[in-house]
Amino acid sequence: MKSIFLKSTFFTLACIAVTLPMVLGTIRLLGGTIDAAAYILPIICPLLMGFPSAFYSLWQREKLKRAHEDLSRAHAQLAAAHRRLSEKASRDEMTGMLNRENFFAALDGSRRKSDRGALLIIDADHFKRINDSFGHLTGDQALLQIASAISRGVRSGDILGRIGGEEFGAFLVGASADEAKLVAERIRAEVEKLSFQPDNERSVPLTVSIGGTSCPVEANVSELMRAADKRLYEAKARGRNLAIFNDGISEAA
Repeated sequence: MKSIFLKSTFFTLACIAVTLPMVLGTIRLLGGTIDAAAYILPIICPLLMGFPSAFYSLWQREKLKRAHEDLSRAHAQLAAAHRRLSEKASRDEMTGMLNRENFFAALDGSRRKSDRGALLIIDADHFKRINDSFGHLTGDQALLQIASAISRGVRSGDILGRIGGEEFGAFLVGASADEAKLVAERIRAEVEKLSFQPDNERSVPLTVSIGGTSCPVEANVSELMRAADKRLYEAKARGRNLAIFNDGISEAA
C-alpha cells in the first residue's frame, strides 16, 4: 500500500509539473491575467482527479498481480499433486516398485529406445510356507526384504516391478547376456544371505529362483515373458535358488 501511495503521489506531481506551465503559457498567449486562480486550478485538478485515479489503477494492478501469483502458485501445487498421484498410481503400494501394468509399459518404452537389454523374472521360493506358518503380515515383511535385496542387486537405471504376488520383474537396460548373468547371480546371492527371523528365534531362509532372457530386437513383451518364464520354471524344477539365463546357469555355491 505504501508503494502505491508513493507512486500515485509521484504521478500527481508529474501531472502538476506538466499542467501548470501549460496553463500559464496558454493564459499568456491569450493575453489573460495570471492570478491566484491560474496557479490553483492546475494544482487542484490533478490532486482531486489524478491522484485518486492513479491510486485506484495502481491498486487494481497490484490486486491482479497478486491474484496471478496466487493462481500460478496454485497451478504449481496442483501440478505437483498430480505428479505425486500419477507416481503413486504407477507403483506397487508395498514395495514401491512399478506395478505390473507400468512395468511392462516401461519395458516396452525402453526397448523402443535401445536394441539391447535383458529381462529377468524373479520368484520367491516356497513363499506360501511363510504365509501359512507365520501369517500374511510376516509374509509381507519377508517380501519387503526380498524386494530390497533385488534393488541392491540391479544396476542404476534398470527397471524393477512387482508383477505378481511374490514375483518380480527386472529389465536390465542395455545389458549383454554376460552382464545379465552377473546381475541375476548377484540378486540371487543378495536374497540368499538375508537373515529373516519372523519369531525372533529361528532364522527362516529366503531364496529366489530367476529366469532370464536376452531381448532381441524383433521380440515383443509377451515373447520375452514366455522365454523368461521358461527359464524360471527350469530353475524351479532343478531345485530352486538358481539363476538361469538362456543356456547359462548360475547355481548356489
